[in-house]
Amino acid sequence: MSLSSSLHVQRETGLIEALDPRSRLIGAAILVGAIVSLHTFTARFAALGLAIALVVAARIEPRLIVRRLAHLEGFMILLLIMLPLTVPGQPLASLGPLTISDRGVERAFGVVLTVNAAALCVFALVGTLEPIRLGRAMAALGVSERFVRLFMFVVRYNGIFGVEIRRQFESMRARGFRAGVRRHAFRSYGNLAGMILVRSIERAERVDEAMRCRGFSGRFPMRRIRPMTLADGLFAAFAALMVIMLIGLDRFA
Repeated sequence: MSLSSSLHVQRETGLIEALDPRSRLIGAAILVGAIVSLHTFTARFAALGLAIALVVAARIEPRLIVRRLAHLEGFMILLLIMLPLTVPGQPLASLGPLTISDRGVERAFGVVLTVNAAALCVFALVGTLEPIRLGRAMAALGVSERFVRLFMFVVRYNGIFGVEIRRQFESMRARGFRAGVRRHAFRSYGNLAGMILVRSIERAERVDEAMRCRGFSGRFPMRRIRPMTLADGLFAAFAALMVIMLIGLDRFA
């Protein structure tokens, strides 16, 4: 299983591909920081439109975006249900002892817009980066070496442990296991978790020994990243302009 397939990263084909990974990381951080600081719906809708434009520029397949957002929207549904019932404000409707407040509804939809705009920006600028390029970019930007090394290991063994879990579960089903809410099922899940933990520790020890035999000194060799180009400068100016526009729209709308 390849690194890209293990993290569901598609091959880049859009305008974003020409940008340096470092500028994409910095741009994503700046834009997300600006988006989460917005307070008005006008600015939030503008941020959502900007995020959609970035996704179009990155040429990400719609089904991939839908699949990634589906996990996020589950939490957003909980917010849409809970915030109107828990945030104090003018009552809009009553459901027995529960009251739906106007401030709760406003805050819930504001959070949904903000989170989706920020997520789409990250998907467009960072989500299409290959994991190895992302790790090199983080190292070049001065991110902690331990964090980068941990990220590289997660990328490398994410798919492997996923296959191991599926194989163990198929073995349980072959022995007659059926999922359900009963004591035997919970005990079987506990045994599965313990077995995966033991296998993970054993594999980690073997990997550590193999790397030491190959002369691993605690640091990954990183290829030199090419200098920034004119496209990166233009993107930096564009990101700065968008941040100023969003903040100005938020303040004066």
